[in-house]
Amino acid sequence: MRIGIGYDVHVLTENRRLVLGGVEIPYEKGLLGNSDADVLVHAIMDAMLGAAALGDLGHHFPDDDETYKDADSIELLYIVCSLLQMNGYHVHNIDSVVIAQRPKLAPYVQQMRQIIADAVQLDLDRVSVKATTEEHLGFTGRGEGIAAQAVVLLEEDDK
Repeated sequence: MRIGIGYDVHVLTENRRLVLGGVEIPYEKGLLGNSDADVLVHAIMDAMLGAAALGDLGHHFPDDDETYKDADSIELLYIVCSLLQMNGYHVHNIDSVVIAQRPKLAPYVQQMRQIIADAVQLDLDRVSVKATTEEHLGFTGRGEGIAAQAVVLLEEDDK
């Protein structure tokens, strides 16, 4: 078994969609990034890649590569899962947290869990998505951005 940790952060900005965990969330701002800037999925992918010692998200999907301009992060997650499979690993479980003062994410958590579980081919009870605020402290607390953290446990495939 291998454990990986992932972290991602993006700034909130006007004229962008807010996508978290593959779910488009109604909000007056979205996250700025080359792709859809889904911080939750990015943190999960970084944890997966790190657990397998396969580098980080920027190595596989550079932000200066036009191929990934406005990319759907769930589609990138499929690619990361393929990389894991090619290297003899599969995901055992995922634990993650989104850090955002606003919007309230509780109504979307179950849908996020399901989308991620489907993409990674896991039972729903092996995918945890939590949301928290920072009590108006720091950049997330001031509503300047959203962050996410994830921990992933990988298992080696039977040989």
